[in-house]
Amino acid sequence: MRFEHIIEINSPQVTVQTVVPGFTRAQLWLGLMMRVQTPQRFPNGPESCDWQETAPGVFARTLRFGQHVMQDEVQAVAQQSLQFTPQPHGETAPIRLTITIEEPQAKQMVLRFVYVALGEQTAEEAYYNEYRHNAWLHHDRDMVKSLREWLDQGEFESVSH
Repeated sequence: MRFEHIIEINSPQVTVQTVVPGFTRAQLWLGLMMRVQTPQRFPNGPESCDWQETAPGVFARTLRFGQHVMQDEVQAVAQQSLQFTPQPHGETAPIRLTITIEEPQAKQMVLRFVYVALGEQTAEEAYYNEYRHNAWLHHDRDMVKSLREWLDQGEFESVSH
């Protein structure tokens, strides 16, 4: 199973830029790192997250959603990409998420989200893929919405380059 979508962060269209302030790459990266280190700030995030940098750019995390505890590893390539790899739990195939910052043309920046199952899916799991795809798309849009709100509130002002 593979699911991919793109969310535009900065538009090359002047009319859009005047209405929606653009991110610098550094500001966007800071926001993405918030998803790694403080995911509880985002809609539908965990209640808590404990993390430790085990090597440069590698984070081991424990996320708590009520009584459900999930562990994952995040690999960060500074200002380029994040890769979230959950530890297997139960008989469900883990699904890896990679978020990549791309600049397809001048003044345009997008985030590419790629979800890949790391094992064979059961027929039951495959049945729910369309629901998962919709949930992931909404979740990722909510994350970008939060980042935009925080940009408007000045949370990324100290990082402008």
